Amino acid sequence: METVKYLLPEEKIPQAWYNLVADLPHPPAPVLHPGTQQPVTPDDLLPLFPMGLIAQEASTERWIEIPGEVREILKQWRPSPLFRARRLERALDTPARIYYKYEGVSPVGSHKPNTAVAQAYYNKQEGTRRLATETGAGQWGCSLAMACAFFGLECKVYMVRVSYDQKPYRRAMMEAYGASVSPSPSPETEAGQAILAQDPGSPGSLGIAISEAVEVAAKNPDTRYSLGSVLNHVLLHQTVIGLECIEQMDLAGDAPDVLIGCTGGGSNFAGLAFPYLGRNLAGKGRTRIVAVEPAACPSLTRGRFAYDFGDTAHLTPLVKMHTLGSTFVPPRIHAGGLRYHGMAPLVSHALDLGLIEATSVQQLDAFQAGVTFARAEGIVPAPEANHAVAAVLAEALRCKQEGVSRAILVNLCGHGHFDMQAYTDFAAGKLQNFEYPDHEIALALAGLPSVG
Repeated sequence: METVKYLLPEEKIPQAWYNLVADLPHPPAPVLHPGTQQPVTPDDLLPLFPMGLIAQEASTERWIEIPGEVREILKQWRPSPLFRARRLERALDTPARIYYKYEGVSPVGSHKPNTAVAQAYYNKQEGTRRLATETGAGQWGCSLAMACAFFGLECKVYMVRVSYDQKPYRRAMMEAYGASVSPSPSPETEAGQAILAQDPGSPGSLGIAISEAVEVAAKNPDTRYSLGSVLNHVLLHQTVIGLECIEQMDLAGDAPDVLIGCTGGGSNFAGLAFPYLGRNLAGKGRTRIVAVEPAACPSLTRGRFAYDFGDTAHLTPLVKMHTLGSTFVPPRIHAGGLRYHGMAPLVSHALDLGLIEATSVQQLDAFQAGVTFARAEGIVPAPEANHAVAAVLAEALRCKQEGVSRAILVNLCGHGHFDMQAYTDFAAGKLQNFEYPDHEIALALAGLPSVG
């Protein structure tokens, strides 16, 4: 048999988002004010976020209703399809049953619009005129630019310099939606100016770009900050992925033994994994859940679980997460969406509780996996998704060696149509693996804030 697609009708778009916090055996650590080191209050966050999102960030309710206007927009690409990758199974000669939830069907080609639309909606409801944000690979920037166009908001994007240069078509897409895009670090902000003074050729980082976007929001009353990963409300919005997938796996008459997702800030991984983790916690499933990150930016596998700033200029609150240090600047790997110094606090907390596993993949292994997947399934994955695909191939080959059939479920979080230069470089042998030196990680971690 060839690839099998499992589809749900429009009315099956989830009515509510799932909040993992309600079911955790121990609550996550509070977000702290960087000055007082006391838990932040809604008033502390109001300069950055609308109250609707602040309430979701702090919520302990299990289900949070999705506004009707948001669901209507999501209908353009949701429910997204679930595929059984039979051609890939045959190519690997594995008894494993491989399924992938494909988020590349959205207008921008990734999972990011699931939260961009919601964030633009809540900001519009509360009178915001402009949103400022950062982006790495550009998928988030494109998503927020599109959502702002839907709701009549202005959009300012600070794009990590290395990705700004590597991915000109992502930049062009943001501008087509009406966004203003600047390479980060930029001379437009005090945070950017400080970095450029130290290193005029800085490749940038998500931490630096966040600093610039947060500064713009903090200094302009009509502007708020929006981000595509890490915080609780962002991960919450992405749970539509896993909630749909549970029903689609039921259609397939199967259930995942192993669930795999790539992790940078944690949003696409959480979107698929958290609803399944909730089932595990409720005694309704025993799915093994694996987060996969690049070896060049290994926050989960080599970082420290500690309080840290979310940005380089230390403008954000302190969150407890697996971190490499806010001054960490990762190498110029092509998986721009996975180059953040920290991991979502909820994903970090789940790992600390032993509820999920984490592993890392080298860049060359990731791209080789992407080529293998493309030749079998026809979809060229984004460089970020390739890390998860590499872990899937390893798991499938393990099934072959052990002679067992396990169901493997992966979130294919986006396509690589705007990343073909990376594939060209891979084919030409220009890409390299990068293992971040221990002493450089230790140096970055030495700057962690002291929290009593």
